[in-house]
Amino acid sequence: MDKKENDPAMIDHMPEDVSPAGRDLRAYTDELRPRYPLIRNDMGDWVLLRHADVVAAALDDKRFSSDVSRFLQIPNGLDGEAHTRFRAVLDRYLTREALAPFLPKFQDIANRLVSQLPHGQPVEAVGDIGAVFAVRAQCAWLGWPADLEPRLLTWMEANHAATRSGDAQRTAQVAADFDTIIHSVLAPRLTDIAAAPDDVTTQLCRDTVDGRPLSKAELTSILRNWTGGDLGSMALCVGVLVAHIAGDAALAAHLRAAPDAEVDQAIDEILRLDDPFVSNRRITTCPVRMGSREIPAGARVKLIWTSANRDEAVFESENFAPKANAAANLVYGIGAHVCPGRYLATCQLRIALRALLAAAQRIEFAPGRAAEREVSPVGGYRRVPIVLG
Repeated sequence: MDKKENDPAMIDHMPEDVSPAGRDLRAYTDELRPRYPLIRNDMGDWVLLRHADVVAAALDDKRFSSDVSRFLQIPNGLDGEAHTRFRAVLDRYLTREALAPFLPKFQDIANRLVSQLPHGQPVEAVGDIGAVFAVRAQCAWLGWPADLEPRLLTWMEANHAATRSGDAQRTAQVAADFDTIIHSVLAPRLTDIAAAPDDVTTQLCRDTVDGRPLSKAELTSILRNWTGGDLGSMALCVGVLVAHIAGDAALAAHLRAAPDAEVDQAIDEILRLDDPFVSNRRITTCPVRMGSREIPAGARVKLIWTSANRDEAVFESENFAPKANAAANLVYGIGAHVCPGRYLATCQLRIALRALLAAAQRIEFAPGRAAEREVSPVGGYRRVPIVLG
């Protein structure tokens, strides 16, 4: 048999239908990756599915630019020196020292939330636990008023629905609605910064980059990045974690007594197996060769983390091996644009998971109510009905 037929990297033809619309992306990319490690989707994007290709693109921020959106995206959509300067400012808010005072607050939020969950009757892990915890924890961190919670929860639902729809106008309206929420938080601080509460949002309003204050547009972009994307992602992460724990009582029992570092490793590995941080976009600044194909300059490229984290060339995709797989795990990305909020997300997820495990001796799937997967371009689960015992 010809080597070209044996080696997926050498396949030149593309599948006829590569639209992921309405599909579970984890299952779909598992089907595509062994035969089509590099594809073009029906939108004309070049899609990277293999671990090696995703890593190569993520590490090569000169040829694979992050400046892909017509909207201001700080720091995600910046390259080079501009990205470095903003990251130097923003990373200070996400260090272990900066976040240490908030960990007891997150713990209290988690404990109060799980103490109010019913036992013996269905609870929905994504909406009833993940989304609520994410909103309350982020508001506590940023100093946002608690009465924003209903508005933020409603927005999260609308955002996921708009994302699923693929309707650009609907998605743009949801984004504008979220900016309105951010502006309501910024307005009193920008009107009278001296009288504003001394919280993270106010500190950000007082901060500078290149020796000048951050503009309203820049503040909006940063806060959108810290909340708009993270709230939905955190809710999805909780859904994935709870679904895995509900299917593995032995692991749940082990994690109840495990040290934090081991719980963190387990969380990372569960999210590797079912990565709800689906993808990031890049645009090529020059022609780039991937395997046997050349991607032209100016091409839109998608790095599919969900697929790369299950690549058979690197992992046994269904093998739960936290220590063995840690070095190659791409849940939080890699390279200059690696997620700056990794420590914050890890702490919040660990705290939420520990609170849930402490509150229930058993976490099981609700009888007769199957978990429902999300569909492209969202990852993880849409609903995970469970019963606490």
